[in-house]
Amino acid sequence: MADAVATQTIQDGAKTAIFRFTNVSDGSGESAVTKIDVSGLSRDPMTGRACSSVTIRQIYYSTIGMGVKILFGATTDVLAWQLNADWADTLDFTDFTGIPNNSGGGKTGDIKFTTVAHTSGDVYNIVMQVSKSYG
Repeated sequence: MADAVATQTIQDGAKTAIFRFTNVSDGSGESAVTKIDVSGLSRDPMTGRACSSVTIRQIYYSTIGMGVKILFGATTDVLAWQLNADWADTLDFTDFTGIPNNSGGGKTGDIKFTTVAHTSGDVYNIVMQVSKSYG
């Protein structure tokens, strides 16, 4: 069996994308699962260029029983942020440019999740707003 997970694209505009992610764990968890695949996002309407990376602007989340590591995809994934277990919060990085993807070699531009200390029945709900960059 596998965790019951869902990804919902709320908005995929020229500059901003918003996603909702859910997980009800069966105890198997997630390990570096791609949640935002930049190659699947809409292109720049002015230039037609593909999205190459995203910057994390805001995160709204609730976790019950497990934590979540948010990773920037690369040959060796880079930790962007960790959401604590049994917590709910709003993280707002809009006072500055947001959390840019600082991964190095093999940078994909994608966002991945890894669950931490997951057991059967644990849950996360995450809404993430990102700004898009075009390469």
